[in-house]
Amino acid sequence: MIQRIQSLYLLLAAAAGAATWFFDIWKAVLGDNTVTYFNAQSSYLIFVLYMLIVALALVCIFLFKNRKLQFRLTVLNIFLSIGAIVLQYFKVLDFANALQTSGKTITTSSYQPAAFLPILILVFLFLAARGIYKDERLIKSLDRLR
Repeated sequence: MIQRIQSLYLLLAAAAGAATWFFDIWKAVLGDNTVTYFNAQSSYLIFVLYMLIVALALVCIFLFKNRKLQFRLTVLNIFLSIGAIVLQYFKVLDFANALQTSGKTITTSSYQPAAFLPILILVFLFLAARGIYKDERLIKSLDRLR
């Protein structure tokens, strides 16, 4: 099952998704020089969405005998990861607005390197879907030759 390149891509996507749970996504330095971080655990919805992405990627690894279902679930996972990127962006904006409405001034803010992990997840899932599709096409072409 790990012999296929798409299984490796799915494993890397799951690892990147699990890494989003632990690393900070956004950092803000407030007016009183305190530092505030936003990570996936700051928002319940984002955390559950990344858990679902990781679980779906791991399940897809073991569906190597049913390539059609594996492909469909990988495409579903691609849409979930796009939704996670968009949701993460809006949740960071909401977090920044909540800080400002509570009377705190944000002097500087920046995205951390871990904020780009969802894009990496998307790339790995796309490469996995492409590999699954190529395998399915190869099997169909071999069936025609028989």
